[in-house]
Amino acid sequence: MSDVTVPEPVAEFIARVNAGDEQGFLDAFTASGYVDDWGRVFPDRAAIKKWSDVEFIGAKGVLTPTKVTQDGATVVVIGDWRSNHANGLSEFTFVVEGDKLASMVIRGAD
Repeated sequence: MSDVTVPEPVAEFIARVNAGDEQGFLDAFTASGYVDDWGRVFPDRAAIKKWSDVEFIGAKGVLTPTKVTQDGATVVVIGDWRSNHANGLSEFTFVVEGDKLASMVIRGAD
């Protein structure tokens, strides 16, 4: 990662993604956690895994954070996303619940 400070548990989540750790990626979410990738919502672990197999972990994705902001339980990470599926500056908005992620919303970043 870059020299940007990312709070936990988001930092550990990014480390697991960048290492290609599918189980660690999935385990980072709460039981009711979801992913919203540009408006496509994956509401449970099975749906998240199916999406990730093609577009996230399975695409050998790596996120390099360039800017991080935090407002309470919401952590916004803007970073350079590189994978075999999609590339570019992206905004990842995480809602943290305890030591897990309740949600991850992905959008483009300016």
